[in-house]
Amino acid sequence: MLWSALIFAALADAQGFLNGLNHLRFGCSQITIERLDPLVEPGKAPTAHMHQIVGGNAFNVTMPVTDIAQLATCTTCGPADDFSNYWTANLYFQAKNGSYKRVPQIPNRFLFNDRFTTQTSGGVTVYYISPGKGKVTAFKPGFRMFVGDVARRTPLYKTQSCFRCFSGPNFGGDDAAPAPTAGATLRPCPGGIRSNVLYPTCWDGKEPGQPQPQGPRRVPHRGPSTFLSTGNCPASHPVKIPQLMLEIVWDTTGFNDKALWPATGQPFVLSTGDTTGYGQHGDYVFGWKGDALQRAMDVANGCFAADCGNQKTQSIDDAKRCKISKKVREEVDGWFDMLPGMAMK
Repeated sequence: MLWSALIFAALADAQGFLNGLNHLRFGCSQITIERLDPLVEPGKAPTAHMHQIVGGNAFNVTMPVTDIAQLATCTTCGPADDFSNYWTANLYFQAKNGSYKRVPQIPNRFLFNDRFTTQTSGGVTVYYISPGKGKVTAFKPGFRMFVGDVARRTPLYKTQSCFRCFSGPNFGGDDAAPAPTAGATLRPCPGGIRSNVLYPTCWDGKEPGQPQPQGPRRVPHRGPSTFLSTGNCPASHPVKIPQLMLEIVWDTTGFNDKALWPATGQPFVLSTGDTTGYGQHGDYVFGWKGDALQRAMDVANGCFAADCGNQKTQSIDDAKRCKISKKVREEVDGWFDMLPGMAMK
């Protein structure tokens, strides 16, 4: 991937850029890895490409526009009241012989003060961000949201998606150090690669899952050029919603031997066939129980991790016990001659 083109310096220190904001942060283990996408391809199994999914056990081939919290009975996330589902494309390594292997995900151990997040099974770290009490309106039952463009292969709005190259093992070194660059100078990331997906912050307040259209006006007015802006929303999408961000750490350390890399020097590809990273995208189905998320966003003096709004939490073991049955019977690990679904490259 053209990692250097996707670096976003403001995300170098998550704690730093969140100072002064309410930010609920927690880990979610994987609940399944398979070719399903109830938002983009509802009713289809298998779908075009592989996803990794976390959250509640109501995830299915089709998900009704309803209160998902009433359908799910468990969740792989830290907050016991979050039955939402979050999913992204998977990352694959392409070897010199043209075969592919899924890159595993690991907990973000860099968040050393967050015991739950650092012990999840793969999965993602989820952030909900608010400027403060009364500043955002939590999502409503039935809300769902997609961000990104699967077909994009050129630079996109700069803060919607980004990657980080950890310059030392076990997230050591400065993750703001120069990332791998294209062509002959492409280099391994000794500590793995962190990937972030940021969602829009303005909603029209009418149809579930209708965030502001693609483009710069997704950003609130009078704010900096970032999805994390605390400015006002445009008249077309006047409802300020929590800033949702997904953070994935890909354990690329097992593929750092450049002797295994293809002649192009480009070893990583998303499950969509995208070797640029610009097509990174994320899906979201809201499933918080009652007003739990709104309470978290309304903490007056700021909060961090699972202490926002006196969240009901669950044990790591309980979260890992949440399972669903596979809908697509195919292998997801091992070596493959082609990407699952034979996605176009």
